[in-house]
Amino acid sequence: MKIVATGDSFITRRLPKNDPNAIELKKWMESADVRFTNLETTAHKGEGFPSAFSGGTWAMSNPKVLDDLKHYGFNLYNWANNHTLDYLYGGLFATEEELEKRHLIHAGAGRTLSSAAEPRYLETLNGRVALIGATSTFHKSWIAGETNRYIQGRPGVNPLRYEEIYYITKSQWETLKEISHDTHIDANEELNVKEGFSTVENSDTFLFAGKKFKIATETYQKRSPLPEDINRITRSIREANRQADFVIVSLHSHEMNGIDKNEPADFFEEAAKSCIDSGASCVLGHGPHVIRGIEIYKNKPIFYSLGNFIFQNDTVTHLPQEFFTKYDLDELANIADGLDKRSDNGTKGLGVNPLVWESIVAKIHWKDQKVEKIELKPTDLGFKQPRYNKGWPKISENDAVLQRLKKLSSRFGTEIKIENNVGFIYMAIK
Repeated sequence: MKIVATGDSFITRRLPKNDPNAIELKKWMESADVRFTNLETTAHKGEGFPSAFSGGTWAMSNPKVLDDLKHYGFNLYNWANNHTLDYLYGGLFATEEELEKRHLIHAGAGRTLSSAAEPRYLETLNGRVALIGATSTFHKSWIAGETNRYIQGRPGVNPLRYEEIYYITKSQWETLKEISHDTHIDANEELNVKEGFSTVENSDTFLFAGKKFKIATETYQKRSPLPEDINRITRSIREANRQADFVIVSLHSHEMNGIDKNEPADFFEEAAKSCIDSGASCVLGHGPHVIRGIEIYKNKPIFYSLGNFIFQNDTVTHLPQEFFTKYDLDELANIADGLDKRSDNGTKGLGVNPLVWESIVAKIHWKDQKVEKIELKPTDLGFKQPRYNKGWPKISENDAVLQRLKKLSSRFGTEIKIENNVGFIYMAIK
């Protein structure tokens, strides 16, 4: 079994016919039985209403971009991420219809929580593969809901929420108490607790500005996966492990360690390991638009972020009025005006971060259901190109991204060898 894993496919343009870079990548990937990507856009013709909250850019693409992803050879798709409901339920339903029309296997979002959380299966000559998708980055109104005997479920994403607690010293605690008392910053929450509408009440926990604080001898933050969510995800893994030869878990997460975008959040590391403990064959992370390290845990790979495969958020064709209002533009402003204003005329944002525009594609080789080796192919997405040309991947001749990945992975004890501009992780099969 060979599995190709890529990160975010934020695709908003059609792939040029006979593109040599796409042909070269497709040729390298097509030897794999499984080819995975994260669909980082909605694919429809404006059927949905724009959400009041977007994942950063209201992502809507011509449904035919799915044909281009299919042309690359992708046969497994996660679509639980911070753009899934950019166009609310109409956009979700239309995207699901377009995926189904093309017989594309997708996971992580659906019309109910059960549908969003269930494993989806791919049949290959070398084994049956299950995909389970979830996201930790979303607006809380996007969480899928479960059906009960009284009322239908709610469409949305399979969530991976986390509990966040800030540990502070006693003197800091007293300062926050004083500020809270004088400003009534959490007056609504205090009233909700008294009236029984909130269950957040604990003698050793103090709520300030919506955040939980506890007294400790030093100051630090601790985040842990919400038991309700990690239990649901691991139940799906255990089910899939009895129904398939390989179980792939896709986790979308923008959260980071402190302010370091290159490092995964603590709760993500914990969740990924829980997935492996429950029977996952590998965990594929994506979301921050940069690569993160690779950990080999119990002889199974955790990719904390595969970066971008395709990244074209600056060539969306339509955006709602909220986008223009946010940047103080009137109703006569066009897309180019909005993108100029957001990027301060190309001087800030993701477009000027070179790390966003270099990535890797991974090919995992399995033998007798054990990882034999992992190939890591560097890609270049055109950092120096105009924004309307950026975003298509090509195999890179530069090993800088591999060197960076090697350094990021060393924290997890993972050794990457670079040979002829390809990274390799060799596993001892036991």
